[in-house]
Amino acid sequence: MIEIFQYEFMQRAFLAGILIAILASVSGTFIVLKRYSMISETLAHSALVGVAVALVLEYNPLWVAVVVSVLSAWLIEYLRSEFSLYSDAILAILLSGSLAIAVIIVSLGGEFNNSLFSYLFGSILSVSNENIMTIFSFGIVALALLLVFAKEFYFIAYDEEVAQISGIKVKLLNYLLVSIVAIIIALSIRVIGTLLIGALMVIPTVAALQFRVGFLHTSLLSMVFAISSVILGMTFSFYFSLPSGATIVLCVLSIFIFSLIFNKK
Repeated sequence: MIEIFQYEFMQRAFLAGILIAILASVSGTFIVLKRYSMISETLAHSALVGVAVALVLEYNPLWVAVVVSVLSAWLIEYLRSEFSLYSDAILAILLSGSLAIAVIIVSLGGEFNNSLFSYLFGSILSVSNENIMTIFSFGIVALALLLVFAKEFYFIAYDEEVAQISGIKVKLLNYLLVSIVAIIIALSIRVIGTLLIGALMVIPTVAALQFRVGFLHTSLLSMVFAISSVILGMTFSFYFSLPSGATIVLCVLSIFIFSLIFNKK
């Protein structure tokens, strides 16, 4: 396995993958507990719209994806809180709408279809040092906010009404949480891919929940599962010439199946 790290692009790929695994698993713990798992898929497709727009206007796809993803997250939270709409309905509407807009933009700009394809399924092997620094910089801030407000986020996920009665600023913290998730997803689609980032954010947490070990240990276990999936997926991808993003997702699915069988027994 040591020969993998003889290549600089593999070193960058492993580092970026592990950073994304940490961020996705920690934030994923809160959205799964809120029964908000589909928000990852919805925001990923919203970020894809941002990428498509950026490619047409010749802007930096990453920053436009972040802006569009955050605005979509705010719209989701606004519709949920102000209009009392069901969360799953809002997410389905935004996901369908984002996908439709992305498809139309792609059809109008055929010359960048190949560039957009890399954002659909990820291109972890083409990650640059600049990408890693961006992920690391934003990741530190996102992780710090998640840790500082971890108790509040957990309380809101457990019972939003009781949390509000207790004096917690539920609305503000909900907007903060979805903003953090949106930024993490926008940063991740270049590495894991729009169609796959939701799996890395949700499945490790669901697998960890099968062990019923409490919130803190569930978060740590989810992180271990996500990091292990990235390492195994990258290794298999290197030796067997497989798509890295899809291989990572298959590894995390295998861990989930194992967790079900182990805890059933």
